[in-house]
Amino acid sequence: MKLLFLFFDKLCYTICGDTMSGIIFNIQKFSIHDGPGIRTTIFFKGCPLRCVWCANPESQNINIEVVWDQRKCIHCLECIKHSNNQISHSNKRIIIENTTNQNAINCATICPTNALTIEGEYKEIEEVVAIVLQDKAFYEESGGGVTLSGGEALIQLPYVEVLTKQLKHHNIHIAVETTGYIAHATFKKIAPLFDLLLFDVKHYDTDKHYQGTLVHNEQIIRNLRWAIENKLNVLPRIPVIPRFNHTLVDAQGIAQLLKNIGATKAQLLPFHQFGEAKYQMLNKKYLYENDQALYPEDLKDYQKIFIMNGIDCFF
Repeated sequence: MKLLFLFFDKLCYTICGDTMSGIIFNIQKFSIHDGPGIRTTIFFKGCPLRCVWCANPESQNINIEVVWDQRKCIHCLECIKHSNNQISHSNKRIIIENTTNQNAINCATICPTNALTIEGEYKEIEEVVAIVLQDKAFYEESGGGVTLSGGEALIQLPYVEVLTKQLKHHNIHIAVETTGYIAHATFKKIAPLFDLLLFDVKHYDTDKHYQGTLVHNEQIIRNLRWAIENKLNVLPRIPVIPRFNHTLVDAQGIAQLLKNIGATKAQLLPFHQFGEAKYQMLNKKYLYENDQALYPEDLKDYQKIFIMNGIDCFF
C-alpha cells in the first residue's frame, strides 16, 4: 500500500491505511521518576532545543540514526565494506559521516558485536497501546500511568494526540515532559489532554536561555503562564546546570519568574552525567565532560530561595 508522508514541525511520520506511526527510541517500563507511581515512559525522537548538557542526545535528531559503541567494537571493519563510503576508520574509531544515512543504518544489521545500533524506530499506535496495557495493574495499584518524553514528544503532535486519546479510553493517567517550545495555539489545543504537564524551566533570562539551548524562552514562558492561568496540573521543573543556571542569582531569577506567573510549586533536577557515554557513541563533543554531578545536598541554599519566594520546592 502506498505510504503518504506528512510533515509536521519538521518531523516525518507515516500513515498507512488507518494506522499511524511515530518515531520512538525507547519504551521504559517501571519508571518511578517521571511522574507519580509506577509508569511506562515513552521516549520520542526529535527536539527543537539543543541543550548543551542534554542527557539524551540521541533524541535530538528527528530521524532514525545509527550510533557506534566503542566498548563493543572489535574493529572487524565489516561495516566499512558495506557502507558505500558512509563509514570510515581512523585512530581506532569508527567515523560515521551521516548518522541518518540509510547505508550507514543498514550496517547495524551486519555488525557481529552490536557495536552499531539503531536509535529510533517507527511504531504504530496500536503496538504502543498494547505494550502500555501490559502493566495496567501496576498503574492502578500505584497511582501511576504513562509519561510521554523525548526529545520533545509534542513535536510528533498528530501521533501523540491520537495515542493520548486512545490511552485515555483505558483510563490511564497521562503525563508529558515538555520543553514548552511549541506554537501557542497548538499548545492550547493539546495541553488540556494531559493529566500532568512536567514543564521544563531552564532560565529566566532569554539570552542566557539561548546560549544554553539555541532557542529563546518567550514562547516557553507564554505557554507555561497559560497552563497555570487555566488551572492545568503543571509542575515546573528546573534542571540545575553548572555554568548555566546554578548560582543563587539564577535561583532568585527563576523563582521570581515562577512567582510572577502564578506557579506555587517547582521541582529541582540536579545535573548528572548519565548521558556522557552517548556523546561518544554519536561522535559528538560533550561540553560538560569535566563537570561534577550535583546532588540535593549541594542545592539546599538554591532550594531555600524558591521557598522564600513562596514556592513549594522539592527534589
